[in-house]
Amino acid sequence: MKITIDEEKCCAGGQCVLAAPEVFDQRDEDGVVVLLNAAPPAEHQPAAREAAQLCPAAAIHVQEV
Repeated sequence: MKITIDEEKCCAGGQCVLAAPEVFDQRDEDGVVVLLNAAPPAEHQPAAREAAQLCPAAAIHVQEV
């Protein structure tokens, strides 16, 4: 799995952090998503997929490799 984010699209909804706090965080100043791990281990991958699905701005992209 490889995760990329589009910071320009991010609306700072925080759903990604709630779904997968091991993979995503938010910047303090504006709430924009911060990718903590672009290639999360297997145990965090289901949560990362869920975070991408929950993102209201579709700013998270998951590529299965």
